[in-house]
Amino acid sequence: MPFPYQAEDFLLYNQAEQPAPGEGGDKKAPPAVQTVQELGQTTVPVSETNIFCMSIIGQIEGHLVLPPQNKTTKYEHVIPQLVAAEQNKAIEGILIVLNTVGGDVEAGLAIAEMISSLSKPTATVVLGGGHSIGVPIAVSSDYSLIAETATMTIHPIRLTGLVIGVPQTFEYLDKMQERVVRFVTSHSNISEEKFKELMFKTGELTRDIGTSVVGPDAVKYGLIDAIGGIGDALRVLNQMIDRKRSGQPAGLTQ
Repeated sequence: MPFPYQAEDFLLYNQAEQPAPGEGGDKKAPPAVQTVQELGQTTVPVSETNIFCMSIIGQIEGHLVLPPQNKTTKYEHVIPQLVAAEQNKAIEGILIVLNTVGGDVEAGLAIAEMISSLSKPTATVVLGGGHSIGVPIAVSSDYSLIAETATMTIHPIRLTGLVIGVPQTFEYLDKMQERVVRFVTSHSNISEEKFKELMFKTGELTRDIGTSVVGPDAVKYGLIDAIGGIGDALRVLNQMIDRKRSGQPAGLTQ
């Protein structure tokens, strides 16, 4: 494939690096050179698609700002994207890619509720990990997949920092935990008994409570629908989109 950029582009950039007398030297590189510098690519793939892809990575940031060295997904960024995707008539399906350690419980539940309330077909893919509050997000879509090597950590809600009035705080945490359990069990095929058994299992995690579930086990327990990756998720999404176009009821074939 011929090189898409001319030598003049890079020549212009090299000249721009040397500010002319009396100038501040703030000239910008040509778009071609910026692409090479920022993305390490000579071409940027541009495609028009009817599927919107959103990634939820790192730690889910809620009401408190996390330290700058943390890789975070801010819920105030995710929610407007979902609203825009719902309103955009050109978008017919939404793909959510997960690799998260969890984070703020209320922010995670807010994202999960948003995804579950979308009118357009949705699919989630857990790559690497979908831990803690990432579990409700993973099961919030119409169809969920997990990579064979990915894991999901299921554990009770934990609290750090100042605790005022221990009985009241415990009651609040218990109610919040029931919200998580109710959401997960209502959006997946796992039973409440099995989910709580995994949540309160001792002997596996550092704090001696909770369970780390690998991809095949997540499917076996009914937490996730199937083992798969991006290609499988896109195939399932296209099936759901086709069925919606034809007015057929929801239903998928693997």
